[in-house]
Amino acid sequence: MKLHERIDSDLKEAMRARDTTKLGVLRMLKSALKYAAIAKSGAEAELSDTEAAQVIRKQAKQRQDSIESFEKGGRAELANKEKEELSILHAYLPQAMSADELARIVRDTIGEVGATSKAQMGAVMKALQAKVAGRIDGKTLSQEVQKQLSS
Repeated sequence: MKLHERIDSDLKEAMRARDTTKLGVLRMLKSALKYAAIAKSGAEAELSDTEAAQVIRKQAKQRQDSIESFEKGGRAELANKEKEELSILHAYLPQAMSADELARIVRDTIGEVGATSKAQMGAVMKALQAKVAGRIDGKTLSQEVQKQLSS
């Protein structure tokens, strides 16, 4: 089942169950996916699962930023609401990579590209983006590449 079909199915399920939190998150997600599809190539376009995962990851990042802001501001009730929404979004993301798996893929890719210094980081990152395909965020990936290129 494609990701957008799964979201539609879960949206209907949330309506039947009267789960207002999940319903709100899925409606927002469906809207964000449609907006991204329109921005990509018009009103009739559909996103691939990889592109949809990028949109979901962006929404999750927004929730994470909100949680940090609310916790700094002493708004625990709003932070908890965002955490609940974040957990719903995580159910639609692909399984994240383990630290060992990430280190191995970065090491292999550095070898394939033949990179020896941080100046070649861009080439390594480009090759890695295709391999990890949304299973890890760019910041973590970048940090691992820098760590391995500097050692």
